[in-house]
Order: sequence, then C-alpha cells, then structure tokens
Amino acid sequence: MIERALTPTVADAAAHGPEAPYVELHRTGELKSRAERAMRLLDGTCTVCPRGCRVNRLLDEKSLCAIGRRAVVASHFRHLGEEDCLRGWNGSGTVFFSGCNLRCVFCQNWDISWNVVGEAVSAHRLAEMMLELQLAGCHNINWVTPEHVVPQILEALPIAVDAGLRLPIVYNTSAYDSELSLELVNGVVSVYMPDFKLWTRDAARRYLRRPDYPEVARRSVKEMHRQVGPLRFDDRGLAVRGVLLRHLVMPGLLDETEAVLRWIADELGPDTYVNLMSQYRPEGLVVRGGDYPEIRRLPHLDEYRRAVGLALELGLRLDPRSALEGSRLPAPR
Repeated sequence: MIERALTPTVADAAAHGPEAPYVELHRTGELKSRAERAMRLLDGTCTVCPRGCRVNRLLDEKSLCAIGRRAVVASHFRHLGEEDCLRGWNGSGTVFFSGCNLRCVFCQNWDISWNVVGEAVSAHRLAEMMLELQLAGCHNINWVTPEHVVPQILEALPIAVDAGLRLPIVYNTSAYDSELSLELVNGVVSVYMPDFKLWTRDAARRYLRRPDYPEVARRSVKEMHRQVGPLRFDDRGLAVRGVLLRHLVMPGLLDETEAVLRWIADELGPDTYVNLMSQYRPEGLVVRGGDYPEIRRLPHLDEYRRAVGLALELGLRLDPRSALEGSRLPAPR
C-alpha cells in the first residue's frame, strides 16, 4: 500500500502537531516516577534488557553492552534517510546510542554497537541533544538502539520536557527488549520501530549470538502493538502513532523472512505497516574473520522480490520503499 505524499505546511518547524503523550505524564508526575523506577533496574542484577547481567550499572559496572551509569551517544543529527513518514521534509531527529545487547555478526553499525565510541552523556546533556534536534525542525525524536539505556533516556526526558520538548518519540529497536523497559515507556513512545530479524533459534544463535531472540522479539513486538496499534498518519503523511515494523531480507534466509511475515499477518493483522529492507551487505564478523560464507554476499533480486510478493499476498501495508529498493540488487549467478 502506497501512503499519500508528504506535504510541508507554512512554519512547519514550529508546528509539531498534537502534544506528545509524555507531556501529560510529566504534568501528573508519572514521568519522573517512571524515571526513578527505571534507574533501579540498573542496580545489582541489571534487568534493563532480557540478558539480566549480574552487574551494578549504577556503580558504573559494565557487561556485554559495555555501558555503565551513563549512556554513550555516538551521534545525534537530522536524519534524512529514514522512512518518508518519519523523515518528512525536515528529517527525523536521530540519537544513535553506542553499545548493544546483541552481537549480530553482520552488524552494519558494528563500529559503534560492538565498541563504545562517542560522548558519555549526563541526563542534562542528553536532554539538550533532544532539544537541539527539535530546534533544528525535526519531526520526531528517534532513539536508535535504546534497549540497554532506557533508564538513562527516561532520566533525561523530564528535563527536556521542562525545557520545552514536545516532539513525538520513535523507539528504534532490534526488538530484543525487556518487558520491564517496555512497560516503563508505555505512553511515552508514539511510534515503535522494531526490526524483527530472525525467526528460528538456530539462526538467532548463529547470526545474533542469542538463541532466545525470536521468542523475545515476538513478545516485544506484540506488546508494542498492544500499546500503540497499527501505524497511523496525520494529514501531511507523517507517522503519529503505531508500529512500523522493519525486516532485513538476508541472503539465503527466505524461510526466516516467510515465517516472520506470516506471523506478523496472523498475530498483528494485515494492517501492520512493514518496511522490507534490501540494504543487507556483508559487514562485521562476516568480513572480519568470521566463518559465515553463506551470508557473504548481497541478497539476490529474486530473493527480495519473493519477499515483497509474499508480503503483498498476505495483505500487509508495505512502505513505498519496499517496492523500489530491490532494483539495485544483483541477479543470481
């Protein structure tokens, strides 16, 4: 399904549309209460994500995600490369967090997700970054890889709201989220953007280094959908609330793609908005000493077309890019 074209309005940078839901949470004191509860997840056995690492991040102890007391921001900028309904004409206000709770062997952002690079931010500095993006005219604040830093984000949000933040929040995630974290951002997030990567435990063990990923992702995506429902747009074509689900088509893994798409149609409904991404390229351990020859190539054009065809057959709402992106892919040899 092709959504209507985006059209800017006069003085759009100052007109951010309806008030973001977290503003009312802040007025009642609930947002500050959530931030306090979230910070307690860092204490002792960290329960911010499903790993439950036995570290006290309040004391700056670190485990697999490599992040302690402070979140680390690799970059924050006006992103013009996101889906049209997020980037609009002024861009999506992306905040890229360093570190990650997965170890995807093909990660395209391995330099910031496997490593920790960037600025270790206080709550005030993180709030300042979000306000800078609002001032730049962005349509939303887009938290990229927030799964392991939900407490630090919620700690910063009341400060930002006090200073005038009003933009809707996009939660841009691998879907490897804890139930506790999703409960804390319920009513804070307007648009969830999970990337449902793989379906089977064997594939998740091999490529994500986490065999429980599929079960966690299914649970997380269902909860996101319960909170905000299908993706909805304003009269300018901007996403205002709902789930925008991404799935990366990988070489030789069409069975995984088919299972993911069928689950989406059956469990969430055919009105689910899906972006089938074709930009997989060999990265990370796939080209840096790992033994993954089966995914050391681009997906073929026919693989991507079969994925798109199945999504259309299932009646899913496809992002416009899903009908166009495959044109750059190679034909099979």
